[in-house]
Amino acid sequence: MDTVLHLAALTVTALGLTAALVAFAAAGRLRTAMAVLLDFLTAAGLLRLAGDPNWDTIAAAAAVIAIRKLVAAGLYAGRPGRSARTPS
Repeated sequence: MDTVLHLAALTVTALGLTAALVAFAAAGRLRTAMAVLLDFLTAAGLLRLAGDPNWDTIAAAAAVIAIRKLVAAGLYAGRPGRSARTPS
């Protein structure tokens, strides 16, 4: 079961990279591409937790979520006319 979950997480990560590149090519905006990539990386981290979690996978998932929140706050804080509030 763990092998299937690891392969699923790897697939989601690869799809996230591809989707981020497509989003950047289509929209030409780094913010949009980063948001897409971070959402996919969060999903991959959560998939790894679905198996037999250990402290390494829990720490990795927490780090991805923390980085996602920090990057999202940084991306949206610099927008003119927007508050520092980030989307969920």
